[in-house]
Amino acid sequence: MSKNKVRKLSNSPFRYPGGKFYARKLILPCIPKHDKYCEPFVGGGSIFFAKPNTKVNILNDKDSELINTYIQIRDNVEDLINLLDGIPASKELHKYYKLDYSPSNDLERAMRWFYLNRTSYSGIMKQANCYWGYGDKYSMRPENWPKHLRTTSGRLKLVKFLSLDFQEVIEYLEEDFFLFIDPPYFGADQDKFYSCSFNLEDHYRLSEVLEKNSSKFKFLITYDNVPEIREMYNWCTSIQDNEWNYTINRTDDQKNKKKLSDGYKSNRYKGKEIFITNYDINNVSGVEPFVFIKQLSLF
Repeated sequence: MSKNKVRKLSNSPFRYPGGKFYARKLILPCIPKHDKYCEPFVGGGSIFFAKPNTKVNILNDKDSELINTYIQIRDNVEDLINLLDGIPASKELHKYYKLDYSPSNDLERAMRWFYLNRTSYSGIMKQANCYWGYGDKYSMRPENWPKHLRTTSGRLKLVKFLSLDFQEVIEYLEEDFFLFIDPPYFGADQDKFYSCSFNLEDHYRLSEVLEKNSSKFKFLITYDNVPEIREMYNWCTSIQDNEWNYTINRTDDQKNKKKLSDGYKSNRYKGKEIFITNYDINNVSGVEPFVFIKQLSLF
């Protein structure tokens, strides 16, 4: 018997529409070394989980249900695991937790949110578009949820969570933070995917507050590649084109050949975005990915 070490990137506990899971290897080399880190739109947190923690970590999202779930994973992970214990992934239970279940405390709110997130199509939590989307072949099985929750709980121990408007967060920060900023797309109807709306005024407001505070910290923004955004951020140092392959797993609805309306994509498509920075993106050493090492026994 021999033992080999397997290196595995750290992953978010959630499925999240528009997340940067598939862009991690493109984004990490563009992030300069830093001691203080903030995400004003954390969502699924793929970039936070992909890189090492720093001395100060602030994660914000206006979606209070999402932030509550993060906090319960951080502070009460074993209680959360106990609530989920023995609950199978089923279409009937998905409907029950979506429409009928009434949580009585923050822990039960987190259990409901996590269950729906792991069993919904692409992790979409907007109730009107929160459809059953689990398959044993394509989704993380419930028996694997506890291990993953414990792992991510450990990563969250030193994180400060906020659920505020992005402008409050950016103006709240002291100097020398690095901000990874992943707002909703400019050219898409994000109200179909997210519980909190983000309108045209918000896009302009984000640009204005970043320009006003750009001397305080460094930031990297990921946005859809459209002329309006290029014009909005023409004051920045660098705007770089990037693209990568997204993969969206099949669901029961796809297998049954039902149409996926409301802007859903097919199994594979190209993500074409721009990275916007207030520093020279070509003159940074980048951060190394955070990697778990586990032992595998081979006979």
